[in-house]
Formats: sequence, structure tokens, C-alpha cells
Amino acid sequence: MSARAAVLAGLGGWLPPVRVTNDDLARELDTSDEWITTRTGIRQRFVVPPGMSTSGVAVEAGARALGSAGADRVDLLVLATSTPDHPCPATAPEVAGRLGLGQIPAFDVAAVCTGFVYALATASSMITAGVADSALVIGADTFSTILAPEDRTTRAIFGDGAGAVVLRAGHPEEHGALLGFDLGSDGSQADLITVPGGGSEYRSKGLSEPGDAFFAMQGRSVFRNAVTRMSESSLRLAQRLDWPVESVDRLVAHQANIRILSAVGAQLGLAGEKVVANLDRVGNTVAASIPLALTDAVASGSIVPGHRVLLCGFGGGLTWGAAALRFPELSVEPLPYPSSAPAELAHAR
Repeated sequence: MSARAAVLAGLGGWLPPVRVTNDDLARELDTSDEWITTRTGIRQRFVVPPGMSTSGVAVEAGARALGSAGADRVDLLVLATSTPDHPCPATAPEVAGRLGLGQIPAFDVAAVCTGFVYALATASSMITAGVADSALVIGADTFSTILAPEDRTTRAIFGDGAGAVVLRAGHPEEHGALLGFDLGSDGSQADLITVPGGGSEYRSKGLSEPGDAFFAMQGRSVFRNAVTRMSESSLRLAQRLDWPVESVDRLVAHQANIRILSAVGAQLGLAGEKVVANLDRVGNTVAASIPLALTDAVASGSIVPGHRVLLCGFGGGLTWGAAALRFPELSVEPLPYPSSAPAELAHAR
């Protein structure tokens, strides 16, 4: 029996309609466009309007990925998110239903900003094991819903959105075949990236502090870990595949901060043009980050068929991971960047 691989067959992304620029934030908070841009590289982000949740952005991105693949059915849906519509049930079955995919297996994966890489590895493994012949993998988050309104740091960094890929069964020699993964975690540092309240531990202790419902992170420690973990994970995978680092054509890393992206590229010895960046236009979109950056790069021609591409992420948990493929030829719609938004929506949060 010939070897079986999961092959990238479709790609798409979607951004919600509310555009929030740095100047918009400066009108609400003690910040400025210069302060945000020089520290993060982010100039704008998009957030969901009232009434829209993670399932909504996931459905839009999933539909675009299915269209890219020319498919209307898949055998499996894996949704990476840390902002599900509800604590229970998972959001993935609703997304599958709204996409008209029928009663397929559908479940959530929670690994924060590494979520897409974890979900990709999960779906790939199920395809290579013969459990499914095709899969839709979506990374979607609406972090604007869990940010403290007065926190200028987190509100400057995070945006909402969703990105998705379609995988199909194929052969390891094909362009688009997922060639390997490197995954890891360190629970001893779970407190670096967290939403303290809302879970079973918090409730069992009878705790109730209003601020604990919001996202928090320890920025300096997160920065150091992000650079180290993404660099090491990418290097381990490249070595396992016998890819000299200089042979990598593009690195699509989690879009956390322009300084982190630059530092990871430098650690790997990659020229700046090989490190994909679109966070200036979308911010940190958490699990959606990697597929959104991938969509931008393919649509713009920065990634072309045959390119050796490394994907890598780092997030809460702590979690990290990398994936590799030779890129296939795909038809991809450019991201739908909304140009403006009603003031009442832009300042709804």
C-alpha cells in the first residue's frame, strides 16, 4: 500500500466588517498611532459587530476555503478557537451545520495562538490514518469580546477574524502534502497567557472578580518564549525533513508582533522578505493568524507553487508548533478588507 498524506486543497480567510484604526483607539484610550505602531507594527484591526460571534466568522472563512477547493463536502471539521460561542457545546458542530456539511464529525481544538497548527496536525493525522478522506480546518477567534475595555495594550494588539484550509487524502510526493509537524507545550507557564475566570476551577473555588473575565498576559515573558519556541520548533522540523534553513522560501509565523516576527526570522537566518507579515493590516487574530497570513501571501503572489513553506505558532498553554509543506497551486480570493465602519460599531467596545 502506498503512503498516504494530507494535501492542502483549498484556502480562504474572512475579516469582520468593523475596522478599528490606531487613531480610533487613541480617541478612546491613552495611546497613539505612533505608540502602537512602533511597539507592535499594527496599524489597524477588525472586530465583530454586536451580535456576531466566532461561529459567524468561522462560517465565512470555511465557505471561502471550500470554494477555493471546489468542494461542497468534507468528512471532518476541526475548529481551532479559544473564544467559542459557548463553554458548552463546542462551536464546530454549529459551523458544520451552517455550512451544510451534514452530520460529519466536528470538534474544537483550544491551543490559543498555536490552535491552527494543532488543528492542522489533528486533521492531517486523521486523514493519514484513513479515518477521513477530506477535512476542513478553521482557525477563528473573536478576542475583542474578551478584552478589558480600558486595556490599551491588549486592545491595540488583538483583532478578530477567521482563516481556513481544506485538506484531502493524497501522496507525500505531491505539492501541498503536509510533510511533518513539531508540537510542544509547557503547562508550568500557563499563567503567562490566560483568562482567569469562567472555568471549572474558578467556579469551584467560588471566586468572582469582574476583571477576571478578561484576557491577560505577561508581555515580556511571552515575547521571550514566543521567539525561542517558534524558532526552535521550526528548526527541529526543518532538520527532520533535511531542509537546510536557507532552502526555506517562506516562513508563515503567528502574527503576534512585528518584533517577534523579525526576531524569529533572524534566529533562523532568514532574509526579511522570506518572513510573511500582514499583522499591520489585521493585528493578532490568534488562531486565525496563520491561515489569514497565508491567504494574504498566496493572493498577493508572495507564496507561489513549489515554495518550501514553514508554518509556526506560539500561544497560551504554553503551546507551540510547526508544520511544513511544498506549496501547491491554489485559487485563492484576496481577503475582504473592509475600508470603513460606522462610528457606533467601531467604538462599540
